[in-house]
Amino acid sequence: MLDLRQLRYFVAVAEAEHVGRAAERLHISQSPLSRQIAQLEKNLGLTLFERSQQRIRLTSDGRVFLTEARALLRHADRLENLGRRLGRGEEGGLCIGYVADAMHTGILPSALRTLRDRRPGIHVALYDQESGEQFEGLRQRSLDIALVRTPPPEDDPDLNSAPLLRDPLLLVLPAGHPLAERRELTPEALDGQPWIVVGDAPDPAWRDTFVASCVASGFTPDIRLDAADPLTALGLVASGLGLALIQRSMVRGTSDGVAIRELPWDGGSVRLWAAWHRIDLRPVVAEFRETVLAGRDAV
Repeated sequence: MLDLRQLRYFVAVAEAEHVGRAAERLHISQSPLSRQIAQLEKNLGLTLFERSQQRIRLTSDGRVFLTEARALLRHADRLENLGRRLGRGEEGGLCIGYVADAMHTGILPSALRTLRDRRPGIHVALYDQESGEQFEGLRQRSLDIALVRTPPPEDDPDLNSAPLLRDPLLLVLPAGHPLAERRELTPEALDGQPWIVVGDAPDPAWRDTFVASCVASGFTPDIRLDAADPLTALGLVASGLGLALIQRSMVRGTSDGVAIRELPWDGGSVRLWAAWHRIDLRPVVAEFRETVLAGRDAV
C-alpha cells in the first residue's frame, strides 16, 4: 500500500530536483529523505529519478507518477479536511468544481451569495478544473457539484447533469474597422478578414473546429492570433488586431475601442452544464444544486 508520507517526500524532491533543498523544505535531514525515496522506488519496482552528482531528475515514468501522486495527495487533503469538519459537527462544507464561464456569467457567484445568506457558516472550496477532471472528482466524492462546458454521457452510471446556460457568441470588431459602420453583416463581409480566436486548451482540434464552424456559416477566417481567454481576445480586438467571436456575457457593457454585432445566421454559443453524483450523501449538497439550477432563469 502506498505511504502518503513517502508520496509527499517524492513530490518535494521532484519539484526541487535536489534532495538537500527538498529536505530543508520538509524540515528533515537528507539521509532519511533519501532512504524514503529509495524505499518507495523499491516498493513500486520503478526508477523514479535519474541521479548524478550535480542534480536529481525525474525519469519519464517518474513524470507520469508525479502527476498521479499530486492528484492523490490533493484528494487526501480534501478527505482529511472533510473528516475534520465532520468531526467538529459541521455539515462537511461544499467542494465545487467549475470552469471560468461559470464565474463570468454570474451563475456561480449568484449561487454562492444565496448559500452565504442561507448558511453563513458553511465552508466552500472552489476548484478550477477542466470537465474530465471534475467528472472524476464527482465519482471519487472529492467534488459535490461540477460546472462544466460539456455534460457527462447520458448513460453514465454515476453522474447526472442539467443544462445551465447557452451564451451566444457575438462578433466583436475594432471600433475603427470599416465593417463597424454596418448594422448588419453577412458571411461574405467576414470572408478573409483577420481573426483572433480563443483557444480551447483541452481540445487539440479546437482550431479546426473553429474554422469548420466559420466555413459552415459561409466564410473563411484568416487567423492571425490565438488568445488564451476571451478577455485577452477583447484587448487584442480593441487594439485593432482583428475580429473575434466572444460570448455575450463577456461583452456586457463593453464599448471602449470595440463594436459589437449580433450574427443571426450564426448559431454559435458557449454552453454551461451542472453535473453531480446520482446519490446524494448530504442535504446541503442537494440544496446547493437546486440553488444553482434555479439560477438558470436569472442569468
